[in-house]
Amino acid sequence: MIPVFETSAPLLALTALLAYLLGSVPFGLVMARVFGLGDIRAIGSGNIGATNVLRTGNRLAAFLTLIGDAGKGGIAVLLARALLAEDAAQLAGLFAFLGHCFPVFLGFKGGKGVATFLGTLLALFWPAGIAACLTWAVTAAITRISSLSALVAAVLAPVWISVLGMPQAALVTALLAVLVLIRHKTNIGRLMRGEEPRIGSKS
Repeated sequence: MIPVFETSAPLLALTALLAYLLGSVPFGLVMARVFGLGDIRAIGSGNIGATNVLRTGNRLAAFLTLIGDAGKGGIAVLLARALLAEDAAQLAGLFAFLGHCFPVFLGFKGGKGVATFLGTLLALFWPAGIAACLTWAVTAAITRISSLSALVAAVLAPVWISVLGMPQAALVTALLAVLVLIRHKTNIGRLMRGEEPRIGSKS
């Protein structure tokens, strides 16, 4: 199902642009510089997300990156919903995610979007967001592999949002999940070869 379109096309376009710019803020890069960790793109996997920041050994920087990346997706959704309508909220979530993955400030080379995905989902429909976060946490506790946890959470997210009571957001959730899978293409290859690093490991 898709949401009822209530917002005018110009406002939807503006919402998409502003959400994309918000999503483009690279919190991992910012936190690495604030904490004197160097250029996070030259560390570990080269990703700008919280998992790679954690590989520096600085848990506070990783936590703040996680909050920032999740928050920009959630804030985009909540602001669009409060100011406009549900169609704008879902569009904002999608474009905040795209901003994180393809940020204009970093030459369109961004993160893999897991935290932003979860933050967006929490704002879209918090029961499904909680379910997805728990899916990630349980998988991570069992496997200690962040990418596998993200993949499992992404695949199940459209199911959670449908069965828990907001099927009109299933389409955008499925789109986000597919993008998460695409962004983890190299991780999937390493998982199949048994070479994927575990949570907390340092490069």
